Amino acid sequence: MNRVLLSLCGLVLLAAGGAAGAAHLGRIPRLDPQAPLVPGTALPPTWVFVVTAAVAVVLGLLCVRWLLAQVPRTPTTTWRWTGDNGSTRMSTGVAAAPLAEEIGGYPGVRKVEAALTGPHTAPRLALVVRAHGDADLREIRRRIDDEAVPRLRAALESPDLTATVEFRLAATTADTRVS
Repeated sequence: MNRVLLSLCGLVLLAAGGAAGAAHLGRIPRLDPQAPLVPGTALPPTWVFVVTAAVAVVLGLLCVRWLLAQVPRTPTTTWRWTGDNGSTRMSTGVAAAPLAEEIGGYPGVRKVEAALTGPHTAPRLALVVRAHGDADLREIRRRIDDEAVPRLRAALESPDLTATVEFRLAATTADTRVS
């Protein structure tokens, strides 16, 4: 949708600019480049100014809304437990941060993004692991499955936690050298 709107706006602006340039150069028949843009010198009625201002405000608000839609947002989920001693609230980002830090310390890992979603009774973990191109992905995955995720399951007291891991590899220095 974003590309379509940008393309349409670009085409409209190109057409308007091309028409203005052609009119200035006298390339459009039946249009005198020396003629005044509007007939007469009287000011238009007041309603024309009001409508113009309203349209400008609406277009400006739509542009601001469009710009705000471009800002990436990560949904923040808060889990809540209620017990005999009261209730506890915890952001899923707080629960996932130590896991991401732990996995980030594994050999060959550059950066980790961890997100917990779903209710606290059936959480889901999504990991994006950015690793060096020469990293041992099997070893990283084994450590995630055997060490990190079981520790998180125990900490959250959620044995049904499911995890998905996405690996993104960075080029090694040998791959990026130019001969």
